[in-house]
Amino acid sequence: MELNSNEIEQILPHRYPFLLVDKITELEPGVSAVGRKCVTANEPFFRGHFPGHYVMPGVLIIEALAQTGAVALLSEEEYKGKLVFFGGINNARFKKQVVPGDVLELKCEIIKRRGPLGIGRGQAFVDGKLAVDAELTFAIN
Repeated sequence: MELNSNEIEQILPHRYPFLLVDKITELEPGVSAVGRKCVTANEPFFRGHFPGHYVMPGVLIIEALAQTGAVALLSEEEYKGKLVFFGGINNARFKKQVVPGDVLELKCEIIKRRGPLGIGRGQAFVDGKLAVDAELTFAIN
């Protein structure tokens, strides 16, 4: 199942400039999602990070992964209209800088759940190369 940005906005409460997923290319509700973020020089965070040497902040890549996982979770019928909050970020590794012109492929698989709490494994890739890998703890509210 694919979702465009209008359909993503029906699931997530995030809006510009904080909606960091442009498209969902694969979705298995409650299990996993794959998304895409096209990084451009027009992103507002590049004005300060870093002028003359644009690099997407790692925490925003983590947020994009979390939003991708949130789409997977909130696509389940029982959680429609709810919010997903961070409970923690573990074992985050930043392997590659993300710069304007890159297309981030965002993968988040829900690996553990207990009711509205759980853990997702998020991985971000650029041109097939791992940029970020992290475990994301979440709480659905």
